[in-house]
Parts: sequence; C-alpha cells; structure tokens
Amino acid sequence: MTPNQVRELYDKEDELLLIDGEPTSYDEAATEESWLNAMKEELASIKRNNTWSLTNLPAGQRAIGVRWVFKLKKNAEGKIIKHKAPLVAKGYVQKKGIDFEDAFAPVARIETIRLLLAVAAKESWVVHHMDVKSAFLNGELVEEVYVTQPTGFEIKGKEQMVYRLHKALYGLRQAPRAWNARLDRSLKEFGFSKCAHEQAVYKVHKPNYIIIVGVYVDDLIVTGSNEEKIQDFKRSMKSVFDMSDLGSLTYYLGIEVHQSKDGIVLKQENYANKILKLAGMTKCNAAKYPMEHKLRLVKDEKGKEVNPTEYRRVIGCLRYLIHTRPDLSYAVGVVSRFMQTPKESHLAAVKQILRYIKGTVGYGLMYQKGGDGKLQGYSDSSHGLNLQDRRGTTGVAFYYSGNLVTWSSQKQNTVALSSCEAEFMAATAAACQGLWLRNLVSNLMGRKAVKVKLLVDNESAIALMKNPVFHGRSKHIDIKYHFIRECVERGQISIEHISGELQKADILTKALPRIKFAEMRSLMGVEDRKNEVTIQGENIG
Repeated sequence: MTPNQVRELYDKEDELLLIDGEPTSYDEAATEESWLNAMKEELASIKRNNTWSLTNLPAGQRAIGVRWVFKLKKNAEGKIIKHKAPLVAKGYVQKKGIDFEDAFAPVARIETIRLLLAVAAKESWVVHHMDVKSAFLNGELVEEVYVTQPTGFEIKGKEQMVYRLHKALYGLRQAPRAWNARLDRSLKEFGFSKCAHEQAVYKVHKPNYIIIVGVYVDDLIVTGSNEEKIQDFKRSMKSVFDMSDLGSLTYYLGIEVHQSKDGIVLKQENYANKILKLAGMTKCNAAKYPMEHKLRLVKDEKGKEVNPTEYRRVIGCLRYLIHTRPDLSYAVGVVSRFMQTPKESHLAAVKQILRYIKGTVGYGLMYQKGGDGKLQGYSDSSHGLNLQDRRGTTGVAFYYSGNLVTWSSQKQNTVALSSCEAEFMAATAAACQGLWLRNLVSNLMGRKAVKVKLLVDNESAIALMKNPVFHGRSKHIDIKYHFIRECVERGQISIEHISGELQKADILTKALPRIKFAEMRSLMGVEDRKNEVTIQGENIG
C-alpha cells in the first residue's frame, strides 16, 4: 500500500467518524440535543452515586483535569442504540503513591468466555447479558483526589472551586481496581464465590441449581440451570447498581453470539467486513486458503519497504479476528513476526489472508448442545520450517464436549533437534493449558476433576512422555518440558496416539494444501455460519 493510499484511508476514516456523529470536543457536541442529553445523563448518574462534592482546593493539593468523551454504542449490525458521554479524568498526570496505589483489575480471558458459552450450549442454558451504567462511578476511593469542574457545566459564581471525588471516575488510574473491588463485594454478598482458577468468574452452587457470572469490566454474562434464580439475581443487581438488562446474549466483545435450541454460534462477520474495508479490499477476489502451501517468509532485507503503521494496524485487527477463527491462527502468527520492518513480500502474505477472509466472512464456531462433558486436547508441532532460526511452531487445541474452546499457534522458544523433541515440547505446552481447563471446569460445575485426554501423532514423543528415565535423547531438553511426565504419572493427563490425518492441531502448525486445509478446518469445527442467524427459540435468518 502506497503512502498516498494510506493517507486516503485515514481521510476516509475521518469522514466516517463525522458521518457516525462522534464529536471530538464539547463545542461540537453542544450543538446536538442527543449529545447534550447524554452529558446531562452522565452528570445525573454522578450525582445519584454521590461521586463527588464541591469544595475549595486545599493547600498542597492539585486538581486533575476532566474531559468529555463521546462514543456511539452500536449493535452487531452497526445501528446506533445509545449515545454515551462519559466524563473522563486525565489520569495520565497521576503519580503512583500520591494519587493512586493499585490499578490492576482482572477481566475474564477470551478462552474463559468461550468455555462458559460451550458449557451453556452443552447444558442447554440461556446466556444473559447485563451492562452496568457508569460502572466506574461505583468504585469507592481511598485516596484524596480532586478534579476540575466539567466543561459546559461549571457552577456560576463558583468556577474556581473543584470537586473532591468520593468514588472513581473513568480515566483515573485506580478506577478499574476500585470498581472491581465494589463488584466483588456485592457478588459475594449475594452468595457467589470467586472461581479459584479465573478471578473474573463467580459461581453459586446449590443442590438444585448453578449460576455462573463472567465479568469483563462493566459487562456481565450470566448463565445457569435455573431461569427463575437468574431473574432473581438480575433484580438483586439492579437494586444495588444502575444496570441495563440486555436480555439474551447477542453481541459481546465484538463477537456475534447467536443462541438457538441446537446450540450457540460464535462469529465475527461484521468485524471481518470492517477489516476488509479498512484495508481497502472489499472488492478483492476471494481465496480458498490464507497462506500458500510451503510458503517460507523471511526478513527479506533487500525487499521494498511498506508502511509499517498500516501493516501493524491490519495485523492487530486480524489477531482479534482469531478469537472465533482458529483457521487463521497460523497465517496471522507468521506475518506477525515481521511487524518491525515489513516488506512487500510480507504485505503480499497479508493480502492473501484478507482475500481468504473475503470468501469466508460468515465462518465461525458452532457449540452443539449435549455431549459427554469431557475435555480433549490435540497437540502438534512443525519442525525446522522457519528458514531463519529453524524453530518449530506449536499447535494446541482443546475441546469441551466436542466444542473447540481454546487454541494457540506459537513459535517455539528453542530449536528442536528432532521432530520427536518438537512434539514433546508442544505436548508440554498443551499439558499446561489442559490442567488449567481441567481445574476451571471442575470448579465451575462443582464436579471432581477428571483426566484430560491429549492426542499426539508422534509415537516417539509419546514414549518419551511416558518414560520417566532420562537418556541420550532427552537429557539436553530444558527441564521445564519434562513437566508433562509428572502430569502423566499423577493421572491428570492421559496421552494417546492419533493419526496425522485426524490431528486437528495440524492446521495450527503449518500452511496446508488447499484440500487438506479445507478438511482440517472442518475437523476443527470452523464452518460457514452466514445463514445460521438465530436467537433463542426463534430463527431470524
């Protein structure tokens, strides 16, 4: 992409922002009633929560500035559903130990979200979605913090006065931590306990029902075995927080969720179209696979340079698309290795991925209901395919009740001397992920942890995993990779052989031929979901 094309792209985006109606300043927003109402609603919420009190600035203290941020909230189809105007503190001027202490707050990992959805699909549970309005305003502050009066809403005759914050504002460094502590306390008062293996998941187990809550900042997903108890929980939350009940989950963290009597579909069709639009490839020819078979990308020192900012931007978007598209993992992982100084050869590989997305925008994952409720993993590795450092690529995939919940495609940290050693290291990485999933499922469902089956297609590697004796083939391998032997000995993981034709992780380790790629993609459960647009109990596609 030439510099002129990049500039045109940014100009088009600026035009789109103006069309969408997101102002960049108070003066722009003040001309529209919808934005004025949004600002008044924000201040009303601040007042209801007793977030601040007007006072004179004490000697030796400083006031942090605030600004309005204007954002349109849209649904999966891109339609505007709400005007939001949060008042944001300029937290970048805060200093640790003076203005704030702890800032970190846990959020649920994306693989945890997928696991919750897979559990709900298996059990035929409905997944609900709730949103906390002005969530950070509920966080109680320990520190003494002052902010200036917001632009356009200064109190006449008292413009020199400031607000002392009793609760957090968006933008404050400690705001996420304060809000999370407040939410944690409330959920525990309702009888929930925090999951030991995922700090942003809460559950309550009773003899006749289970309720699970996943937290991502101010978004809550709620599922469980008793709909009546879930509605009681919603009412309890509304009595404490100002919340929006969004009903059945349909859109979460950029992922389109379609619930039906057959299961749950996850996809990112609209996001994929946005990536194509961003890259200027909405009218490109579709491709059958994301990367040419046996393609070996190198640094290409003599190649022609391309715009690194735009290259990284597209790669960043593609990496988020992987959350529902494991078939893209290997190809995106390879092109991600050249973000420092990308060349035309690297950009050509990215365009191939985009052409493949063009032909598969409706593809996604289907979580079927029913199943055995067991975890099954696959681990595979390529050996010596990287021409520069000869490190292999580890591919790991785990299924819960037959539904793909987590996967990874990652270059190995060390050079393997043989394919056996490469597979051994890949299986160890899979064992770590498998143990975490095993414990998480056990904790969520209140059941005894069961053995995880791990399928490997290399007989020598399996023998090495089961053999507790160090010998000439393994004494040089880093000690951390022998962790899997202990897992086997303890009965936490069982290792079994599987043929290469059925190795579902193969697609995560190398660029496959077109027919083989299509077969592996189907085995992983990635299929065209373009016409399967359903909601709970009703088909709308």
